[in-house]
Amino acid sequence: MKRLSIVFLLVLSGIACAGVEYREFANPEQQEAYENLTSELRCLVCQNQTIADSNAELAADLRRQVYEMLQQGKSKQDIAQFMTDRYGDFVLYNPPFKLKTGLLWIGPVVFLLIGLIAVFLFARRKKTAEKIEISAEKRQRIRSLLEKGDQS
Repeated sequence: MKRLSIVFLLVLSGIACAGVEYREFANPEQQEAYENLTSELRCLVCQNQTIADSNAELAADLRRQVYEMLQQGKSKQDIAQFMTDRYGDFVLYNPPFKLKTGLLWIGPVVFLLIGLIAVFLFARRKKTAEKIEISAEKRQRIRSLLEKGDQS
């Protein structure tokens, strides 16, 4: 039993080391550029994570491409331009404001305003409905109808 548990732990330790990526850089500026780029580029598979955070194969491939381009001496702007040319502005976590990306920037504000207007109109309608007064004659008629209904 003891041997089985040791073998099991050894297998698990191999799996834990498999997910670690190590990249060696010539200078700290390249490493900083790599970290900045991988945190500014969106994983196209996960769509809610950066390529630095994602475990998807495409994210690993994009990280490798960023690393190789930095090793070739390309700048951050060149790499970002390459990624946007290849994948579109969606690959950037902060896409530039253009006609194409206007919906990404303005959409949440528009939906928030629509929601606030709907809540305001609903509250206003409810308040006006409470203010409607029923005449004494109508109240008496309604009360008599209710009493007749209870007796039947």
